[in-house]
Amino acid sequence: MQINIPFDNSFVRLPDKFYARLDPTPVSNPGLIVLNDALANQLGLDAAQLRTPDGIAMLAGNEVASGSQPLAMAYAGQQFGNWSPQLGDGRALLLGEVLSPDGTRFDIQLKGSGPTPFSRMGDGRAWLGPVLREYIVSEAMAALGIKTTRALAAVTTGDAIFREELLPGAILARVARAHIRVGSFQYFAIRKDEEGLKQLADYTIDRLYPQCREQDQPYAAFFESVVEAQIDLVSRWMGVGFIHGVMNTDNVSIAGETIDYGPCAFMDDFHPQRVFSSIDEMGRYAYENQPPIAHWNLVQFAQALLPLLGDTQEAAVAVAQAIVDSFQARYEAAFMNVFGGKIGIPDDQVSNEDKSLINDLLKAMADQGADFTNTFRTLSEAEPEPIVSALGNTEMAGQWFTRWQKRVGKLHETAHARETFMKSKNPAFVPRNHRVEQVIRAAREGDYAPFEELNAVLANPFIDQPGRAAYRDPPSVNEQVRHTFCGT
Repeated sequence: MQINIPFDNSFVRLPDKFYARLDPTPVSNPGLIVLNDALANQLGLDAAQLRTPDGIAMLAGNEVASGSQPLAMAYAGQQFGNWSPQLGDGRALLLGEVLSPDGTRFDIQLKGSGPTPFSRMGDGRAWLGPVLREYIVSEAMAALGIKTTRALAAVTTGDAIFREELLPGAILARVARAHIRVGSFQYFAIRKDEEGLKQLADYTIDRLYPQCREQDQPYAAFFESVVEAQIDLVSRWMGVGFIHGVMNTDNVSIAGETIDYGPCAFMDDFHPQRVFSSIDEMGRYAYENQPPIAHWNLVQFAQALLPLLGDTQEAAVAVAQAIVDSFQARYEAAFMNVFGGKIGIPDDQVSNEDKSLINDLLKAMADQGADFTNTFRTLSEAEPEPIVSALGNTEMAGQWFTRWQKRVGKLHETAHARETFMKSKNPAFVPRNHRVEQVIRAAREGDYAPFEELNAVLANPFIDQPGRAAYRDPPSVNEQVRHTFCGT
């Protein structure tokens, strides 16, 4: 029985230069690790059908569903600042697009589905560890209310793949509003293919930002919309202590979603210069560098879009420059809204005077190496002793707490209302590195119970969960994870 998925594919209708058409490479013995039933239902898919042998075969790339038109997307990009004129999907295939019951269009993609013309001598595969990491972290991000690609399913392949050792192979079925990246536009810009650039921009506007069509300058409005989406995304990353690890232009989603979870991590002890990625030796993508790197990436996007932004080079540069120059003020406003909420100040109450209150807290946390997640969650409970202790039991910490009480005390009708508000902004649970690594180690031994329990905890990050308080604990010295890996 061939799996029936109601594909409604649009990207494949673009010219051949946008992608390479090919089917996934079959695997020897696919097995289902997990299926995201809630997401399947959201997409209008039959979860029971996806669990059948034929469904699992499709999720592993052994069968192509009716209506699927698999393709590897072409794009370029700057990787750690170094220019690569051709990258593309080297280990992923877009199976097609579906319209959810509410009419929203989503991509369904297999990651780890075998080599493509863009693999650059890679094997096109993924091993179990990165697949489970992306499943856990992307679904946790969704539960945190941060825009992200989603995980529909993970399957084992029955095949070993070689990295530094033989490792169990796996494939992730990933869902996104679109897999179009800044690098997708750079691909055509570097080739001076203005026709292709315009086709891609028109397609993306129609799919993701149709409101831009109503503007006098639709391409400028499009650029501005992407800038806003990236500012919103990165400010929210900062608010949960998330470090993406590889903010290359080919990893920047035009849809404003977190995409391409590789050596990503959530901080335990707070330090603005924290880096986890094993390949980020110079700290280019450290926690505090994420906003300026987002700005840098958007400048690259602007340069790619220049042929569409004005009738002359001078006019186009002026349009792009005005939007780029607005980044800092816009980002600071978004940052203040995020962190204002985290200390109990609603968006419509945040003022410039609150900046020092936020910055002084972050400085004290950095000085003491305070746990990022637990410090803000504990602050939600407004008990002075644990907060002052977390900030070093100093006179300055006590003074900060007094300032905070004075500022926040009158903003909510009751203490309970304030605590409820703050707990909705400050998660109790995030996918801590050591927990993710424990899950991966257990899975390599065939035990997926820790994976299932961690996902269950992270599905409700803002709720105190009786019996699961240990998931809030920072790692012991022996459990600390200081380096994360891409897995390619």
